[in-house]
Amino acid sequence: MAEVLLYHHIQGLTEGVHEFAAELRRAGHTVHTPDLFDGRTFDDIEAGMAFARETGFDVLRARGDAAAENLGPELVYAGFSFGVTIAQRLAQTSPHARGALLMYSCLPVGEFGTSWPTDVPVQIHGKQDDEFFDEDLPAARELAESAESAELFVYPGDQHLFADSSLPDFDPEAAALLMDRVTEFLTAIR
Repeated sequence: MAEVLLYHHIQGLTEGVHEFAAELRRAGHTVHTPDLFDGRTFDDIEAGMAFARETGFDVLRARGDAAAENLGPELVYAGFSFGVTIAQRLAQTSPHARGALLMYSCLPVGEFGTSWPTDVPVQIHGKQDDEFFDEDLPAARELAESAESAELFVYPGDQHLFADSSLPDFDPEAAALLMDRVTEFLTAIR
């Protein structure tokens, strides 16, 4: 089974992120959920973004890097929205990365190198009418088309943090489908 380093979204390490990780653990995977916000969670994206700006994005990225340094080298890097910024960079630049799960966001591959690593499978998940994911959709499509082992899943609807069961954006049907796809992806990684 896979070892996953899962970075939370901009509203923090919510109960919904904990539940997502717990479901992966029940499927037999090892999942680490570092808290980049030191226990703080936020009621909305704007409040979380204000905290991130105040704390400093470089500080938060350094916390994400530190969490990875304390683990073994063969990780699947996963992130929700804001967490994708850390997970994607590590998946592209860590020599022993086993895979990447990019949920609700995707950055251009050129941000962290010239191409996606050929031996790192990746899944990208987002909603078709999500205003935030819409900005990232061109990069997600480019990654899915350029990498041999990349999959892009676009779900109907406009909710951003749709797999977080503790937030108003939660979409049970889409979240269940995302979880099925993620567990299948992780099971295939040996």
